[in-house]
Amino acid sequence: MTASPPHPALCTAARRRDVVRADVLASLVVFLVAVPLSLGIALASGAPLMAGLIAAVVGGVVAGLLGGSPMLVSGPAAGLTVVVAELVARFGWQTTCLVTAGAGLLQIAFGCARIARFSQAIPPAVVHGMLAGIGVTIAVAQLHVVLGGSPPAGAVDALVGLPAALAGAEPDAVLVGAVTIALLLAWPRLPRAARVVPGALVAVGAATALALALPAVGRVDLPGTLLEAISPPTLLPDAPLLGVAGGVLTIALVASVESLLSAVAVDRMRPGTRTDADRELIGQGAANALSGALGGLPVTGVIVRSAVNVEAGARTRASTVLHGVWVAVFGVALVGVVELIPLAALAGLLVVVGLQLVRPVDVRAARSHGELVVYVGTVAGVLALNLLEGVAIGLVLAGLVTLRRAVRARVRVVEPEGAGPWRVVVEGTLSFLSVPALSRRLAAVPPGAPVRVELVVDYLDHTAFDHLDAWTALQRASGAEVVVTEPGAREHEDRRRHGYATWSQWQEVDHTPHGPLLAGVAAFHSDAAELVRPTLAELADGQAPKGLLLSCADSRVQPSLITRSGPGDLFTVQNVGNFAAGTSMRAALHYATEVLRVPLVAVCGHSGCGAMRGLLDGERPPGDPIGDWLASGAPSLEALRAGHPVGLAARAAGYGEVEAFAMVNVAVQLAVLRAQGVPAALVGLFFDLATARVLVLDEEAQEFRWPG
Repeated sequence: MTASPPHPALCTAARRRDVVRADVLASLVVFLVAVPLSLGIALASGAPLMAGLIAAVVGGVVAGLLGGSPMLVSGPAAGLTVVVAELVARFGWQTTCLVTAGAGLLQIAFGCARIARFSQAIPPAVVHGMLAGIGVTIAVAQLHVVLGGSPPAGAVDALVGLPAALAGAEPDAVLVGAVTIALLLAWPRLPRAARVVPGALVAVGAATALALALPAVGRVDLPGTLLEAISPPTLLPDAPLLGVAGGVLTIALVASVESLLSAVAVDRMRPGTRTDADRELIGQGAANALSGALGGLPVTGVIVRSAVNVEAGARTRASTVLHGVWVAVFGVALVGVVELIPLAALAGLLVVVGLQLVRPVDVRAARSHGELVVYVGTVAGVLALNLLEGVAIGLVLAGLVTLRRAVRARVRVVEPEGAGPWRVVVEGTLSFLSVPALSRRLAAVPPGAPVRVELVVDYLDHTAFDHLDAWTALQRASGAEVVVTEPGAREHEDRRRHGYATWSQWQEVDHTPHGPLLAGVAAFHSDAAELVRPTLAELADGQAPKGLLLSCADSRVQPSLITRSGPGDLFTVQNVGNFAAGTSMRAALHYATEVLRVPLVAVCGHSGCGAMRGLLDGERPPGDPIGDWLASGAPSLEALRAGHPVGLAARAAGYGEVEAFAMVNVAVQLAVLRAQGVPAALVGLFFDLATARVLVLDEEAQEFRWPG
């Protein structure tokens, strides 16, 4: 007798219970992270400590309900600490609350006007430089508190006063702060099973326990409960209206940009989710308006708490709202617990949080894009002046870098190795401003030598044309052959010939099963066969590839495209999940290393990998061929769950779980090949589809990096 399937209503109820359970558990984890961070940020801002908890409650509940990113957790953020501290010093706390409320109303106007998309125009180097400058300012100022002193007003004063603070350091405060910092730095390196409790809670809890034996250590001093701390702002501030308006605009802009950037990062961590940016601004604005009205700090979306929320298994926005409820309960009923926390512990927490805003990955990205001067200039401006002026300096530098690129041509002269022609490659904008550099480089070509001039330019003005035309005539007069080409004029054809476009992008696709393929074959014969015939003729009697590449069978991963390799360069093997397993792979590996003697074996994973997602989703039915094959990835899944350092680095860089798993899988497959004694150099690659970037595994640092 066959058992009847469960009623659909019962299945729905069971799924609903699972969602509720996941959201409640995730909200508790986020709450444990939010409390010490909120108190520490209030301390660094020069605001009442309870203002941090008020902002955490309002951010969690209001932004959680109204915002456009369900997984984004909002609250007081380190990115606004410097701004708030300056406002408090200039105008006092009550006026700062008015500024916060006004900034919230301005954010609501931003959202209603649907201008969130314009925030994407701010160069990442400026945003990252701004956050790095804020992070250094926080870290240096809070070091004074760790040493038993008071935080100076600015980064310059903090740096200048650091030697004196070191000389007069209080041993008890230093011990408490050092324990906090050490635990925070060591916690992410522990096995995943040991990191059930958030590191911030463990560090502050341990430092508080230690401080019980050190009565001289300064502690948090609260005037009352959360409800008693609620105080409306001054409606008629005794301060320059222009200064107040500038503060409103600054907080609104910085909070909006930080929230939207955090939302984008959360979307990457949860593939399939997409933030409604304008709704998010309205939600953040409503939270700031209410937080300011109640006497709380400014609110933004916070990536640290949001990442914890996602990793803890949150399913809906209910986890964000509940975390705010738990903070409210804590602030009302457990004030005595807060007053046990030593100030040096909160300062140590902020030192680590501040330093985490200075991310090496941001520096490498700025350098690879030629925008390091923008990043450094923004950091220097924030440190030496203030946040708004630092960002303005960054934007000016970004404009100058763009202008320089727009008016400067890149000229390369390639000397032939044999009897071939010289190559002169001109890229960019060839205007009169580039003529001196062009003239200097062209002088390197000897008279009488054949030349191929490749103009890969988007603009060629009259002056540059005349100079190039005169030089060409002079070179031809010396008896040399000069060929001038413009590859950009046939961009469409080049993309097709080099495989940069899909069939649907360059041909009228025949919808029969074999139509696109046969059309591609015909295009190969008409466009490319004659070009590659000499190379293939040389390879007709044998091959000598330079390496073996194991990559996924995903149709979006084309080995020859991402390595710019041609016939005879790579011995390739592709399977679902790029696993170094199976008879076919073993045979290919043996043939490549023992017969062809390749000096290199590379393993390439990619973003959005279906095999990784399938392994994360769980077991498949018995006898399912996909499930049988995916069993090869079980060691990689175990490594991910055990806290493999490559996976931790990937998540810290903002990658989602599938991408982090794909990176861990590459590292594990390299370990498998190494254990098999493969007689070749090994390298790991990761192809990020969305950005068309190939990252390389740095095995010493255990992270994937941009090779540029």
